[in-house]
Amino acid sequence: MCTMGRSRTNEVIFPISDSNPRNGEGDIAQLKDGRLLLAYTEFYGGSGDASAARISCRTSEDGGSSWGPPFVLQPNVGRQNVMSVSLEPLKSGELGLLYLVKNGPDDCKAYLRKSRDDGASWSDPVCATPEKGYHVVNNDRLVQLASGRLIVPSCSFPEGIRVWRNWATVFYSDDGGQTWRRSVSTLSVEGSKSGMQEPGVVELKDGSLLMFIRCDLGYIYQSKSFDGGVTWSDPGPTALRAPVSPSTLKRISSTGDLLVIWNNRDKAPESEPFSRRTPLASAISQDEGASWGHFREIESDRNRTYCYTSVTFVGERALLTYYVSERLPQGERVLASLKVKVLDQSWFYGS
Repeated sequence: MCTMGRSRTNEVIFPISDSNPRNGEGDIAQLKDGRLLLAYTEFYGGSGDASAARISCRTSEDGGSSWGPPFVLQPNVGRQNVMSVSLEPLKSGELGLLYLVKNGPDDCKAYLRKSRDDGASWSDPVCATPEKGYHVVNNDRLVQLASGRLIVPSCSFPEGIRVWRNWATVFYSDDGGQTWRRSVSTLSVEGSKSGMQEPGVVELKDGSLLMFIRCDLGYIYQSKSFDGGVTWSDPGPTALRAPVSPSTLKRISSTGDLLVIWNNRDKAPESEPFSRRTPLASAISQDEGASWGHFREIESDRNRTYCYTSVTFVGERALLTYYVSERLPQGERVLASLKVKVLDQSWFYGS
């Protein structure tokens, strides 16, 4: 389904089916020939996070208004699944592909592959989280700094998810992804039952790093690094109200401002559980994250939930992916279709 709107906005939805009960956790990259490559998690063995899934993809030759048929980008090599893809054009001219391989509650790790030919062939996978345990890395999280360092932010459970002890951290590589180290800092906060989860990182103009972190204390939490991700400040709350849901933090290519996309619960009605992942909203910071403004709602239907957003800037446009889940009478369930939404970058400013 494709619908067109004003201001050169278009939306494409890839719906679920009985044999494909969940699509999501995607990312988009522009290839060297101008085409767009969309990769996403295609579940085929159920709708849960541990269900069988692979990384599928589609290409677009018209800027995201329409997409070709799906094909498998990364087969399922895990005992459970592969999921949560990041696509990142690297300074080397290669395209980076990061994804999780999930083998069980004690073993989930991120792997990096690279392509020099727009995805026609890929290098052998290298583990980017080479420590024992369960390492959760969201989609659209692979970052390359100005220095060339690669950053993979992770929520790590060193003893597996059956032992609920976790922290936010990053893994980094200075040799193009061949070897990886974990940061010295492991971030946690008193009073949080869920812990610091699903971090995302952006490089600030002064070379420091800003991390946004999912938490269960009613706000997005943040931390900063002044040494390329080796050490991090103690996490603290931002002014952005949020349920237990991840956010996506990016720098707008046309203006240089920071953009955050998250489930804004600042004005949640009392009749609606605060934990619901709706609406999907955006805000802009023109002072490197010190304050936020230009609040807008990308999706406002309270009967649906929205999550796991990716953002890719191409020219003057922003391409978003996220899952859309219907609200079912029996309660929240993850039966989610993938949505691609294309907006002018000026839309986030209210234009």
